[in-house]
Amino acid sequence: MARYEEVAADLRTRIRGGEYEVGGTLPRYEELTAMYSVGRGVISAALAVLEREGLVRPIKRRGIVVLNWRVERRRIARGQLVTRSPRTGSYVFPAASHPDEQWTSHGRPFRERLPAPERVAELMGIEAGTETLRRRRVTSPAGEPPFQVVDTWLSEEAIRDAPKIAEASTGPGGYLDRLEEAGHGPISWTEYIRTRMPSREEAQLLEISEEMPVLETAIVGKSAKNGETIEVTIRVIPADRVELVSELRRDKTASWPKNPVSPAP
Repeated sequence: MARYEEVAADLRTRIRGGEYEVGGTLPRYEELTAMYSVGRGVISAALAVLEREGLVRPIKRRGIVVLNWRVERRRIARGQLVTRSPRTGSYVFPAASHPDEQWTSHGRPFRERLPAPERVAELMGIEAGTETLRRRRVTSPAGEPPFQVVDTWLSEEAIRDAPKIAEASTGPGGYLDRLEEAGHGPISWTEYIRTRMPSREEAQLLEISEEMPVLETAIVGKSAKNGETIEVTIRVIPADRVELVSELRRDKTASWPKNPVSPAP
């Protein structure tokens, strides 16, 4: 084992043993180099390992902060079912464990007009950099640290037909109900899933290291009126918070008992 791996292993044990508490900081570089009798390069390499594992992240003017590593990985059944919450009446997509699970916001949701990034422009079918309305919120199941950054991008046609979706409060059922009431319902959705590294802003909002990969799910909503994309919602979730689960089904060609194969003539 390389020396930096030994240092990382010892710090990992100390963190998980509670010596360094969640929200607190590790000793400073100078103290760590003296503690392990190594140079700064070894300490940097060891801390990089812990960053990738989601145990720590450097924060300017604070030091190396210990992250909440005790959060259990959530198993999400990636079905194709969109439901409504019996409590709020809002649509529920496959991100909560059940339709009536209570979620909470971290900070205040807000909206602003921004140039559409390349990914959003691609999914919306517009030119990159086009000024587009974004609604942002950071949410999690009640009592848990930030679980996802949710950005909803709305087309100009959608805002024109349902002006309420651009306001601070979109009313009961949220912006999707306003869109469907304005003639775009029933909206149909397609979901795209990929992994990537977070932006600095996303890492800060999710309280993770920039070394921690994230899962990005993009849901594209199309109008029933004209088939055009009217909204794109992108969720960014730390990769260590979630595990996707899919139930596999047998095709008739994979039935059991196995059908005997007829001998070739």
